[in-house]
Amino acid sequence: MKKVILASTSPRRKELMSLLNVPFVIDAKEVDESFDACLSPAEVVQFLAEKKAKIIAETNPDAIVIGSDTVVVFKNEIIGKPTSTENAIEILEKLSGETHQVYTGVAILNGEVSEVFYEATDVKFFDLTQEEIEWYVATNEPLDKAGAYGIQGYGSTLVEKINGDYFTIVGLPVAKLKRKLKDFL
Repeated sequence: MKKVILASTSPRRKELMSLLNVPFVIDAKEVDESFDACLSPAEVVQFLAEKKAKIIAETNPDAIVIGSDTVVVFKNEIIGKPTSTENAIEILEKLSGETHQVYTGVAILNGEVSEVFYEATDVKFFDLTQEEIEWYVATNEPLDKAGAYGIQGYGSTLVEKINGDYFTIVGLPVAKLKRKLKDFL
């Protein structure tokens, strides 16, 4: 079997990748995550996922390299990770009672062969009180997450419903990835 590399240091992606029952190692490098503002959210996550995978594939040409990127989108605006606790509060106030989308892009590279795709899921938040928002931000959980929340943790208490793939929100659409990965193994 070919060596499989997950080009991510995310503990959530590592955990989700293990659900595929495929041996893998982790190797990730810092990449410039800037992108052309004209790109759609789907194009952004695919572009960044491929960029993350390519930098690892350059030194591992025989391996299967998997890169991934996730963004939160509200009213056509990409919402990144909060820059401060105050910014996290602002983001959560904006998302309160509203539906937003989470896009996760995945790139699978092996030599000259590649597969790049994305999944998108709708997430509706409850109407949040200021007390709920401040409590959640005080957990520090939202500070390193796109959209200022993690659905797999305390952030699950903010979510009224989802429409789509749960694992896309966490950061890796495992069912679709498993099916696409079959062509590479």
